[in-house]
Amino acid sequence: GAGTATAGLVFGGATPPGSRTANTESWNGSSWTEVNDLNTAKRQLGGSGTQTSALAYAGESAPTAALGQTESWNGSSWTEVADLSTARNQVGSAGADNLTALAFGGTPPIGAATEEWNAATPIGAWSSGGDLNTARNNHTASSYGTPTTSIAISGQTSPPDTLTVNTESYNGSSWTEVNNINTAKRLGGGAGTSTSALTFGGTVPPSETVTGQTESWNGSSFSEVADLNTARMQMPGCGVSNTAALVFGGEGPGPDYANTESWNGSAWTEVADLNTTRRLMGGNG
Repeated sequence: GAGTATAGLVFGGATPPGSRTANTESWNGSSWTEVNDLNTAKRQLGGSGTQTSALAYAGESAPTAALGQTESWNGSSWTEVADLSTARNQVGSAGADNLTALAFGGTPPIGAATEEWNAATPIGAWSSGGDLNTARNNHTASSYGTPTTSIAISGQTSPPDTLTVNTESYNGSSWTEVNNINTAKRLGGGAGTSTSALTFGGTVPPSETVTGQTESWNGSSFSEVADLNTARMQMPGCGVSNTAALVFGGEGPGPDYANTESWNGSAWTEVADLNTTRRLMGGNG
């Protein structure tokens, strides 16, 4: 997803029973409206930006078919622009608009590579940035972070199904390890920047239990705060800090979800549902 808690965007993903979708919906603070679709239906993609200026990249359009494709959103339609250097899915993603963004980690194989997006040329271009210290996928990232204010939280490392508590901050050229999250998890949602972030939901060891646990990052450490009302995984989030965020869709121990929750800095409140039930959509985890 992209945007803030009152002006968000969700795109792509998987709809029951797992079909890829190109559907895009816009959030005005109280309800979701369907807008123009992505050019390519995909899931497990990265997304960043705002409701009027967003970027969708990576993902998969069919089983085992990782994508490098990038699409740019101008507030009304999607346009294909330059591909990532390395096709991948399950990436971490961050960016404040469709002009600059960051893609990091992902699979296959589980990697540490980071790419930076610059839209200065007519079709834009991706260039290599500094690698993560810990290769990972299915991690939480800062949905509103820029290429100089991004954070990568937890996730899955090699060998498969090993989770990490490692957290890293990006300064525009390299990643630095900072204080760890309290509970290792993967497939969660996130919002904020490297100085003020929120991570929520996902699965936790030892049996990949779906959780509603929420942790708040103040720029130096994580604190556990109020849980989501509905425990879920495989969903994105959006928001500019740890005091205002939105989470939508996802998968639980039961069926996929359409429900949306809004965070006010201390508690989650259920608000209007998505029009399309889905998971694995554009987002940061």
